[in-house]
Amino acid sequence: MSNARPNILFIMSDDHASHAISAYGSRINKTPHIDRIAEGGMRFNNCFCTNSICTPSRATILTGTYNHINGVTTLSTHMDGRLTTYPKLMQQQGYQTALVGKWHLGHGGIHDPTGFDYWNVLPGQGLYHNPVMNEMGEEKVREGYVTDLITDDALHWLGKRNQDDPFCLMVHHKAPHRHWEPDDKHAEMYEDEDIPEPVTFNDDYATRAKAAAAARMRVDQDLTDQDLKQPVPEGLTPQEEKKWKYQRYIKDYLRCIASIDDNVGRLLDYLDEAGLTENTIVIYTSDQGFFLGDHGWYDKRFMYEESLRMPFLIRYPKAIKPGCVSHDMILNVDFPPTFLDYAKIDIPTSFQGNSFRPILEGATPENWQTAMYYRYWMHGAHHNVCAHYGIRTLRHKLIYYYGDPLGQEGAVGPSTIPEWELFDLFRDPYELVNVYDNPTYQDVIKTLKADLRHLQDTLGDTPFEPS
Repeated sequence: MSNARPNILFIMSDDHASHAISAYGSRINKTPHIDRIAEGGMRFNNCFCTNSICTPSRATILTGTYNHINGVTTLSTHMDGRLTTYPKLMQQQGYQTALVGKWHLGHGGIHDPTGFDYWNVLPGQGLYHNPVMNEMGEEKVREGYVTDLITDDALHWLGKRNQDDPFCLMVHHKAPHRHWEPDDKHAEMYEDEDIPEPVTFNDDYATRAKAAAAARMRVDQDLTDQDLKQPVPEGLTPQEEKKWKYQRYIKDYLRCIASIDDNVGRLLDYLDEAGLTENTIVIYTSDQGFFLGDHGWYDKRFMYEESLRMPFLIRYPKAIKPGCVSHDMILNVDFPPTFLDYAKIDIPTSFQGNSFRPILEGATPENWQTAMYYRYWMHGAHHNVCAHYGIRTLRHKLIYYYGDPLGQEGAVGPSTIPEWELFDLFRDPYELVNVYDNPTYQDVIKTLKADLRHLQDTLGDTPFEPS
């Protein structure tokens, strides 16, 4: 098989917000090895997920379809391994395929990974230290730190693969998912410094829908003893306690990322040493964004920017100029058709995304998307975030909190009163002012609602109709 077709190394972390990557201008973090990908290729500033929660986003990235199509709407709805996925199509066309790390799409039978010549995954969420890993159906405890172990296994597979055929390797890190347990190497990082708080740290949710205040993921109220790992000091005022909890949270989060960054460096060094860099597409991304104290929160789920936005850095020396930045809108549903495009494999008509290969090579198509559709189905569960859907354009964001579980497995009641939010992202980039009731925006709302319904019709989703 000719090596004219590129190899693909797809590195994905869990909950790594783009504003914790120095290539994105992070105020709080430095990621020199992840930055190597950006320096050698392209950084996307407007990459978004279609459902900001782990299992659904991963299903979309594999299948190239929205969650109402692939059926993976919540954490409890696991993926059917019989679905068409891009690794399966690549495997059928001569690619060697492998998956190492977090799977989180179900366990056993039709929920085990398919389309991979080799897989070695964490059951469920997995552990940071001495994790159980499921290698091709056989579970065993591994000694060590999970980020290192995942990289070890990826490098081992790369070393023993058939060097005559192209490969697609997916390296899925557990980190920096809650409960943010760093390794010994990075355990003391930031010990003698304070991490800057975000601009919206003390957001009071004024003007917003009731859904914002109702969410239970506040730094000051909802972090647990397991998150903080030591008792709260006595005698603190409420604001001092909030600041203390933020420092405990964010430092462990960043320490976990430091280990990812080191291990990304190991993978990039291997490509260099093996002479594979020139013909390998390298991607670094995350399954969604994350609140890093933004709006006083941790976690994700909402359609607000910090949760919606994904990092996406890509390098391919043969086709992508180094040091490029794109402001074009790409979505996680667009990943599979792009990979197949580069692999010279026909893109199935069932895929709902579009290849952004032209953007990578410097020519944005005239009809490229300027609006995206989002839907979060997991009403009331875990962090009490209301079910909602919406549309984001290059300037505006319209969100409808329909607040009904709709019988979805993994969503709970009770239903809530529907509410709307509208944000003008040019004037209000931090999304602090809901202008839905502002008369100035009524024509904008009318247009956005029509565009939202058009997206739902085009994608085959069903709008919520109150009974």
